[in-house]
Amino acid sequence: MPLLIDGHNLIGQMSDLRLDDPDDELALIRRLRAYCALRRRRAVVVFDRGLPGGRSAALSGGGVEVVFASAGRSADGILRERIRLARDPRGLIVITSDRAIAEAARARGARVVRAEEFAAGLASFSSPTPEPQPHLGEDEVEEWMRLFRKR
Repeated sequence: MPLLIDGHNLIGQMSDLRLDDPDDELALIRRLRAYCALRRRRAVVVFDRGLPGGRSAALSGGGVEVVFASAGRSADGILRERIRLARDPRGLIVITSDRAIAEAARARGARVVRAEEFAAGLASFSSPTPEPQPHLGEDEVEEWMRLFRKR
């Protein structure tokens, strides 16, 4: 069953993500990729405020399609449209806590999972952490500087 996710709604329910973080979407997408790979699922995540809007080729991949609402559109509107146009709405799982979106999904026979509930399950899927950066002491930095100055 494919997932249709209200992106910012879900971020707002994640204990370790913040909507005011400029990298919040990327952090969620990384976590969703890990989830989709393990669960062998596909997901479409819809966010507000994307320029120029539409499918993000840069962020989509790993079983996750990322869509941003363009100017004059809302993520809610895109979600309702996708629910309305779904070929198999009964095979769709909609992740949201927005009442209007949930009602639209249920009306078409889709399963609705509240963002809070999904966030709790998604918490165990940590996004890949960057490799720890080695700490160089002042002596080591000075040695490297000497080596580079010789060239």
